[in-house]
Amino acid sequence: MDRRTLLKSLGLAGGALLVPRLPAAPVGAGPLARGEPFSYAGLKGMARHFAGQPYHSHEKTLPKAIQALTWDHYQAIRYRPDHALWADLPGADFRVQFFHLGLNFKTPVKMHEVVDGESHPVPYRTDLFDFSGTDVDAASLPEGLGFAGFRLLHHSDWKRDVAAFLGASYFRATGASRQFGLSARGLAVNTALPEPEEFPEFTHFWFERTDHPDQVRVYAFLDSPSVTGAYRFTIERVDGDVIMDVDTALYPRQPIERLGVAPLTSMYQIGENSRRVAWDWRPEIHDSDGLALHTGGGEWLWRPLVNPPQLRFNSYSDENPRGFGLLQRDQDFDHYQDDGVFYERRPSLWVEPRGDWGKGAVQLVEIPTLDETFDNIVAFWRPDRPVRPGEEYLFAYRLSWTGRPPRPPLAHCVATRTGLGGVIGRPRDYFSWRFVVDFRGGPLSDGSLPDNVEVVPVIDTGAGRVEITSARPLHAIDGYRAMFDLVPPEDDLAPINLRLFLKRKDSGQPLTETWIYQWTPPPLDQRDLRNPGHL
Repeated sequence: MDRRTLLKSLGLAGGALLVPRLPAAPVGAGPLARGEPFSYAGLKGMARHFAGQPYHSHEKTLPKAIQALTWDHYQAIRYRPDHALWADLPGADFRVQFFHLGLNFKTPVKMHEVVDGESHPVPYRTDLFDFSGTDVDAASLPEGLGFAGFRLLHHSDWKRDVAAFLGASYFRATGASRQFGLSARGLAVNTALPEPEEFPEFTHFWFERTDHPDQVRVYAFLDSPSVTGAYRFTIERVDGDVIMDVDTALYPRQPIERLGVAPLTSMYQIGENSRRVAWDWRPEIHDSDGLALHTGGGEWLWRPLVNPPQLRFNSYSDENPRGFGLLQRDQDFDHYQDDGVFYERRPSLWVEPRGDWGKGAVQLVEIPTLDETFDNIVAFWRPDRPVRPGEEYLFAYRLSWTGRPPRPPLAHCVATRTGLGGVIGRPRDYFSWRFVVDFRGGPLSDGSLPDNVEVVPVIDTGAGRVEITSARPLHAIDGYRAMFDLVPPEDDLAPINLRLFLKRKDSGQPLTETWIYQWTPPPLDQRDLRNPGHL
């Protein structure tokens, strides 16, 4: 059965299934005289129906002129602002502009507007785009070519978009700085497994205005060889940040070994704690500097990111997590010195489950990278519940794209630095590695900690020996600095997991969030003691 026949068959069954039909006609066929009924419940029914059907690729062979587009020519294609969806509606809080197909974006995506509970297609037309500065003859393109994705613009600035959905199930949004950074995805399937990762695609979108100011609703149909899905995004601008309430219904076609819910994708090349590829003139290069977790038990964890020499996979088990996210805590321009892309302005992205998610784990993947053009960080929630065909999996969560990520009531980590251990002025007899962790905020900074209270570090290591420990005030940051050396075992080069927090010595009361880290000892022949000749 070809895709067209399959779509028609769904249309014939639409009344009985009470689902919106995927349009059998091409996108450019023009609006329907009468809209098809649309609802999120119907979209879930459609996703469930298609999960029982064979998968058919949505990718199409594009016209030669589009296939030949260079990066510069693709970037030169402009959507005409006066043709934006809702541009002709006075008082509209949002407008929608569409991306053209080309480069790696080869899957036509169907667009629709929902009005009074009815769906109407938004047809592709060449006159929607300005092809000046390209080698494309618009007259040679078929009217039903289709779109690649879309961008959302807000009435506070009609020239700069606040969110964009483009490629597979990827999307991004901005914080108050109006700067893009990391991305999110609708779903991750079998990330960091020996077999190739699967990338589900959003193949259909529906746009609906709401009665609430600064709010818009976007629906999406997700499809892949392993799973279908129905998504509802309620998107708002709140104090400059973009907040998305996401409702997801997933229907597997086949068992999935590693399902990634609310996946986040970012980049980390160089940071104060990870200098493996530090040949660039800029001191730090990253969209995010750490993974934050607020566990179901109420503990706050901070895991600084690294650019590892080999792929790393970490799993943090939890039950009913309260939140997790990839954050850009360091917002000091001096630490980046990049006056082109301004990494200190990159938004953080916080995931807050709505309802109980049960048992599972926040999983973190760190992939080696040699430059900043490759997104090498992935984080997502993996439920413990097996993923099997014929079942429905519901998840609801809030995404906050913000420059003001949530912080624990205790002090939070603001810097992690590492280097060769030992005592200055004395020759080193053995290899060790130093960790320096700075904390600020909470009782360390608000004046509630009495001057006569001793603050001590609590350090756990999975291997090796900890020595030369300390915790002392650091007035430059109005906080505390913890330091320790780790002496790794000589007979084991496996990664070592570390945990650290500060507490009051008298009462044992924790004063900081928990810093967690994974460090891989160098091979024995690379453990240079670097003793100066005069010692």
